[in-house]
Amino acid sequence: MSITRTFIALLLPCLAAAQKVDFLKEVQPILTARCLACHSSGKPQAGLRIHTRNDLLRGGQGGPAIVAGHSADSLLIQKVTGQRGLRMPPSGAPLTPQEITLLRAWVDQGAIWDGALETGPPLAALAPRRPPVPAGTAVNPIDRFIDSYIAANKLPPAQPVADSLFARRAWLDITGLPPTRQELAAFQQNTAANKRNLLVDQLVARRRPYAEHWISFWNDLLRNDEGVIYHGERKSITAWLLTALENNTPYDELVRTLLNPAPKGGAEGFLTGMTWRGVVSASQNPPMQAAQNSAQVFLGVNLKCAACHDSFVNRWKLRDTYGLAAMFSEEPLELVRCDVKTGQMAEARFPFPDLTVAFDTSMDSRRSAAATWFTHPDNGRFARTIVNRYWKALLGRGFVEPADDMDVPPWNRDLLDWLASDFADHHYDLQHLLRQIITSRAYQMPAAPDSADKTYVFRGPTLRRLTAEQFEDTISAVTGDWRINAPRNEAYASYTREWRLKSDPLSRALGRPIRDQVYTERATEATTFQALELTNGPQLSQRLERASRAMLGQLPPAPENLYDSKLMRSGKSEVDIDITGARELYLLIQDVDSYDPARVIAFWANAELIGPEGATPVTPAPVLHIAGKGYTRFRAQATIDDKSRASDISPAVRFFVFKEKPDPDRLIRIAKPSAGQQSNQSADAASKSPATLAQTLYLQLLQREATPKETAVAARILTAGTSTTQPAGLEDLLWSLLLTPEFQFIH
Repeated sequence: MSITRTFIALLLPCLAAAQKVDFLKEVQPILTARCLACHSSGKPQAGLRIHTRNDLLRGGQGGPAIVAGHSADSLLIQKVTGQRGLRMPPSGAPLTPQEITLLRAWVDQGAIWDGALETGPPLAALAPRRPPVPAGTAVNPIDRFIDSYIAANKLPPAQPVADSLFARRAWLDITGLPPTRQELAAFQQNTAANKRNLLVDQLVARRRPYAEHWISFWNDLLRNDEGVIYHGERKSITAWLLTALENNTPYDELVRTLLNPAPKGGAEGFLTGMTWRGVVSASQNPPMQAAQNSAQVFLGVNLKCAACHDSFVNRWKLRDTYGLAAMFSEEPLELVRCDVKTGQMAEARFPFPDLTVAFDTSMDSRRSAAATWFTHPDNGRFARTIVNRYWKALLGRGFVEPADDMDVPPWNRDLLDWLASDFADHHYDLQHLLRQIITSRAYQMPAAPDSADKTYVFRGPTLRRLTAEQFEDTISAVTGDWRINAPRNEAYASYTREWRLKSDPLSRALGRPIRDQVYTERATEATTFQALELTNGPQLSQRLERASRAMLGQLPPAPENLYDSKLMRSGKSEVDIDITGARELYLLIQDVDSYDPARVIAFWANAELIGPEGATPVTPAPVLHIAGKGYTRFRAQATIDDKSRASDISPAVRFFVFKEKPDPDRLIRIAKPSAGQQSNQSADAASKSPATLAQTLYLQLLQREATPKETAVAARILTAGTSTTQPAGLEDLLWSLLLTPEFQFIH
């Protein structure tokens, strides 16, 4: 060992002894990460549990694990240093010198456990906790906690961000859409002292935009999706969920409905789960999915590892997962360890014994008990978990990270517990929680770099990347060219926001998951796939090309179809339509979502044109030229060959007839705009000068004015060497602004 390293090794114990060790931040993470997997409830190794201070004082087969005040005599220290028997932990890297030094110092300082001598890990128990609000002058209680935290950590106070940045954050976080330039100007010109609070109230009151934004958050958590084929018994809960969000259904009521749904009430799809094709692990049957998903989403308990065997990463056991799964199972469940049957049957029970809710053997009783137990007022984890998720969604990092492990100490336990208690006091009102956080100075602090290590200190919100839905919806709102939702079995489509559409390569590149499982957070890191889609992907290129022409009034209205078969999976559909005056007929066969489109056999049969001389058989072609022939009707049969009906082909086809060249993006007739749609703020783009149009786009996409240099460059891009704005130039400018970090991140 070098002199320097020897000196540091000798110095560390002195430094640690001179400074009080923080159990929550420094000791518990070590015990949780390196010891808990073997020394948790059930059958702990060597009989030693480490859930409480008393567990360590009592010890196991080798005697007490710690002797408070005497680290040299403590078995825990002797084992992690290898001084006595097999070094611990027995596998993986040994504890670092710094970790051992912290444990020594903690024991020598009396082994204080969370400020007391008898309590267990702060979040392992269920009971709610209501800390007092610190003294101070801040109106929002959150800020009193943060002011106290800032003072304790000797951080400089931060001024709130400018109105334009706050407006961008608030609009995107509440409605998922940016403010129009008129809305932004009105907010900036408002001189009221409480204008930010008033803005939040106004935005939350826009129930449809609010619901259509937050439904993506809940779809991720509840693995509900749009535009997908639900194989097996999986069901969509979209209609129920959207209504619940619009009506601001209390969170506890929402969860009770999910865990104990009424038959055909619209919410039963959450418990139904996925029915996978073929042979899958026993850990993935629907009751096991229900247990894992419910515990993860609503309590921050990760049972996935403990669905195959006793967990190696936390304290949960196989019996815990099967016990909760039995609460949702129609049939008795046999414990299966790593896909090997054990011959033991699961006992229906809850993972925490602290809270008792009675039930009998019937399914109705067990589901009702589960709904009561999860949402019980004495179950403090229930409120803490959703508060942590909302804080993470709005400020970029939760009090507890990872958010699915609520046993990890939070960086500010008092604030988390107060917010959870306040949320419960307000009848689990999600919009109240949203207002409480967004109106705080903490939310309005300048964005700070994220520090994901164990020494995390809150200095403000972190930079957050726009979601796929926010990215796509902003394009629609700013250009006025909204995408359409085309229901498979309806004759009319409607303008829509992104969440209602099936995911595509662009939205997946931007982080939207394929919701075949629960997603409690999205990947936000830049990827090669994302770069390719943003720079060369056909979806974005086609959207911007179309939107640019629409903004300049150069996109003609889409022709309406003369015939629409709606979704067909087999058989024939009779076609008999009026074509009087038609010069051409366009016959289209569109694959909607066949499992194997290349093997689908779909065609027009027995086609004929009816005119003055009677019926004329015709060979169907993509375009039939019939000008001047006096035909008045077209008859045929839209047909799917029976050979295509195999389950590995699963045809899904739609037939159309047009008398004008169709718009491939608008084959279905379009009904009135959706309720949450913004009007086209750039519809008069053709009448604006290039400089004015550039300024408008900066205000709408970035919520700020362009600098003189930016305006000049943008005007040159728009005109593309001419004297007026060109569609290609507008497309290039839109693309350039969308790719800037200033647009893609919420600062």
